[in-house]
Amino acid sequence: MTEPRRKRINLGKRAAGIAGPAVFTGAWIAGSLRQTGHPAAEIQLSGLAAPDARDPWIMLTGFLVLGGCTVALGAALNDALGGRDHAGLAPRLVQGAGVLTVAAGLLRRDHMLLTPGSVSWHNHAHDVVSAMLYADLVLAQVLLAARFGREPGWEQWRPWLLASATATAAVLIAFASDTSAPPAGILQRVAVTIPLAAMTAIAARLLRTPARMHWP
Repeated sequence: MTEPRRKRINLGKRAAGIAGPAVFTGAWIAGSLRQTGHPAAEIQLSGLAAPDARDPWIMLTGFLVLGGCTVALGAALNDALGGRDHAGLAPRLVQGAGVLTVAAGLLRRDHMLLTPGSVSWHNHAHDVVSAMLYADLVLAQVLLAARFGREPGWEQWRPWLLASATATAAVLIAFASDTSAPPAGILQRVAVTIPLAAMTAIAARLLRTPARMHWP
């Protein structure tokens, strides 16, 4: 592969960290507004992709695009931080979050609204994958904070990422305490938006840095 082509691919991976969150956020905003008869924040994000939602393809597209772009950003982080031997676990957790996001989208919930009673195997699988994804998002931010703390020029990101991880965890705990409560939809949107904002900021910074940063 030629050097110009390698650079274009690398820039594409970094830009994906901005495109993915933008598409996903646009999808849940559009999907929420399309559900006539329901307040925009009443329906959880996964419900917007359920078969009985109006235009579920919008939210499903958001899940798939975000997942693919997150995998690409994880690969870009791995390269920028010196490859497998130097980057640490954080970029792989970012990629893992991307894979889990795709899985959460494909393993669709049975219904738009949470309903009591038995559910399908893929609804159960969706719940398990979602829990793993939330945990991954928190841990990835903590490990990125630790790794950036050793990276010249990125040390100032450490407290911000730790604060973002703490805020994400706090809102997720509030959301998980009662997922059927009226504020649950809002809490979920906040809990997802915080790490996506961190991802976007990191991707934007990567676009302004050399192809590979220095590492200890």
